[in-house]
Amino acid sequence: MPGTTATTNSWFRRFHPADTAPARVVLFPHAGGTATYFFDWAAELSPYADVLAVQYPGRQNRYHEPVVDSIAELADGVHRALLPWADRPLTLFGHSMGAAVCFEVARRFAAAGGPAPVRLFVSGSRAPSRPRDEAVHKLSDEELFGRVAALGGTDQRVLDDPELRALVLPSLRADHAAIETYRCGPDAVVPQPITALTGDADPRASLEEVQDWAGHTTGGFEMRVFPGGHFYLAEQRRAVLDVLVEHLEG
Repeated sequence: MPGTTATTNSWFRRFHPADTAPARVVLFPHAGGTATYFFDWAAELSPYADVLAVQYPGRQNRYHEPVVDSIAELADGVHRALLPWADRPLTLFGHSMGAAVCFEVARRFAAAGGPAPVRLFVSGSRAPSRPRDEAVHKLSDEELFGRVAALGGTDQRVLDDPELRALVLPSLRADHAAIETYRCGPDAVVPQPITALTGDADPRASLEEVQDWAGHTTGGFEMRVFPGGHFYLAEQRRAVLDVLVEHLEG
C-alpha cells in the first residue's frame, strides 16, 4: 500500500478506497472538470479496483493553487504523483481533455521504464494528431460559458450563479488553453492497448477523428460508440462502466 506521501497527494481524490482490490483505475476529467465528477463512478468501480480521480490544480481542494494551462505540465505532475501508486496494475481513463492528459502520462511511463499502465481508455476525444485551430480560451467570459453550456456536462447551477462562475472561470479558461495549444505528432505512440469511447453525435470529435487513435498505440486498438453527444457518458454511464468492469474482470 502506498505510503503517507501518496495517500495525501493533492493530485488525487480517493473517494471510496479499495485497499484489497487487485487493480487501480485513474480517472481524468474534462476541461473545467473536477475529481468530483467521478464520485459515483468510484463507488461503482470500488468492488473491482481502487479508484483515483485526478484533481487538476486551481479547483475545489486545490483552489488556491495556480491553474496550469499546459497538457505537458499536467501530465508531468500526474506522472510523478502516480508513481507510488503503481504497485498494482493501472488503468487510465480520460474524458475529452483528460484523454490527452492520460495519453501523455502513459508516454511518460513508457519513457521512464518500470511499471506502466495496462490499458488506456480515451473518451470523447479526437486523436492527439488531429488538432484544430481553436481559441475558445481567448473568448469573452460570456462567450466561453456559452460554448461550455452548449456541450452539456456542466451543472446548470454553476452557469446561472455569478459567484460560482467567477470561481470556475480561471480553471475553465486554463484547461481550454491547455488542450487548444496541445500538439502531438502522428508518430507518438504508447505500448498499451487503447480503447476509444465516443458519442455518435459528438460535435467535438468525429468518428474518423476518434478512429485515428489507432495510430497512437502499438498494443492494439478498439472503438466503442454510444448514443449521445460530447457528454454521452452522463446518459450512458452504466454502459461505459460495464466496459471498464469487463476489462478489470478480464
